Amino acid sequence: MQPLLAFSAAVDWVSTRFGRVADWMVLLACVVSAGNAIIRYLFSNSSNAWLELQWYFFAGMVLLGASYTLLRNEHVRVDLLYGWVGHRTRLYIDIFGFIFFVLPAMCLMLYMTWPFFMDSWMRNEGSPNAGGLLRWPVKFILPLGFALVVLQGFSELIKRIAVLRGVPVRGNAFLEYHKPEQ
Repeated sequence: MQPLLAFSAAVDWVSTRFGRVADWMVLLACVVSAGNAIIRYLFSNSSNAWLELQWYFFAGMVLLGASYTLLRNEHVRVDLLYGWVGHRTRLYIDIFGFIFFVLPAMCLMLYMTWPFFMDSWMRNEGSPNAGGLLRWPVKFILPLGFALVVLQGFSELIKRIAVLRGVPVRGNAFLEYHKPEQ
């Protein structure tokens, strides 16, 4: 179990780093958005590249931050039954969800977005808008984000199985469930 937990810790480290990148993208998107608005209204000037850059940052926030959200156990779930069952049952529900929903869906999305990116990259696709940016970098964020969620899904699966087997897991605090406040 220790080699699997070492793999899990490495994946957690990668997800944390990409989560920090996503955090910075929030700030950068706000700065670009505010700067673009100021330039547009004060100087009656605008650029499609700045608008598209905001879109790129938003894609990065969502897709690169998704694995970090999964790591922190802050993803959306239906709490109707989850909040009423015990800790071990929640772990079993999570394992079921990872095996039958998260991992298959993310693998399918990875499979479907890779050719989408490759086609764009091979053609060196650019924006159809005047002064726009290249499109393939943002299209690369799609398979990258889904690959990160697949890896983090395996990491979470390993940790939950380890906890069920009584093996100590570093960073176990994120496996705790906190009922939503309403």
